[in-house]
Amino acid sequence: MERTMKHIKQAPLLFIITGALLLVSCHQRKVRSDTVTSGIAQVAVDESFAPIIEAEINVFESLNSEAAIIPVYTSEQNAYDLLMEDSIRLVIGTRLLTDRERGIIEKRRQRIRTQKIAIDGIALITHKGNKDTLLTTNDIRNIMSGETRSWKQINPGSPLDSLAVIFDTPNSSMVRYIQDTLCDKRAFGKNVKALSTDSSSPDITRVGSHDKVIEYVASHPNALGFVGVNWIANPVDTTHLSFINKVNIVSVSSTTKATPDNSYKPLPYQLALEVAHRESPREFPTGGYPLIRDIYIIITDASGGLPSGFFNFIAGDRGQRIILKSGLLPANRPLRLVHITED
Repeated sequence: MERTMKHIKQAPLLFIITGALLLVSCHQRKVRSDTVTSGIAQVAVDESFAPIIEAEINVFESLNSEAAIIPVYTSEQNAYDLLMEDSIRLVIGTRLLTDRERGIIEKRRQRIRTQKIAIDGIALITHKGNKDTLLTTNDIRNIMSGETRSWKQINPGSPLDSLAVIFDTPNSSMVRYIQDTLCDKRAFGKNVKALSTDSSSPDITRVGSHDKVIEYVASHPNALGFVGVNWIANPVDTTHLSFINKVNIVSVSSTTKATPDNSYKPLPYQLALEVAHRESPREFPTGGYPLIRDIYIIITDASGGLPSGFFNFIAGDRGQRIILKSGLLPANRPLRLVHITED
């Protein structure tokens, strides 16, 4: 009886010790090995922005020697699929999450943080021998639908005939933007084709879809290509007022007839003018380059880890300066627009 009572008295102490051990065990399982400046993290990136994100990674890692960011450069569709599968918890792309996607993530009890980091311009490029470098948004719409299949329909005096439209990959954000924004979701014409298949790679030297578009257009006089601005920005121009010299950069107008005075190239200040026009049309009545889209960084990882550190870096001043240097318009760094009027 005495032995039994002794065990009964010891039981609460045993429960306390066991409970403490369980709490320690649970706590240990949740401890992360990474911090905001150290560890390893994978991020999914729309390959349209491979050059600019590669630059962001290089600077971030140089500032944080114990950090390793492993990018997965892929199509927009695949990047968001990886986020839905919880294979990757940070994605950089051109659209917000849909209600269905948000529901999937919230069901996993993950917090979603979204930040607009840049405004991109979709550039149209042509062969250096093609003298037609002015197009309206309506011209582009007709070209994409297949209604316009010849350069002579745009300019009867053109020495070129058939018009070939070249994209990067079938499921790229570029295709979705043009189809949704300019073509009212209508199917493209038969003269529109993608040069590459969808793929994924952590190595930017193997991300060649946009380079292939540039090379194709540079060697085919009748081609019209679509690429992201950061693929054609002049890397040695600190003023951000020029592009590579391998191809022509088309000036685009949102009016009914394109002229040199109302057509614009996708330079950062022209992207800013278009944003200002959309926000304050009375103050900025003419606008700028019309083919613009937002770029977002979306994270579902808990705060305190390396993905959060990279998220904060890109959205911060240093990361925004890299965006401007790459030929895009930073979303979180003020750009001063000055109105100059003639007396």
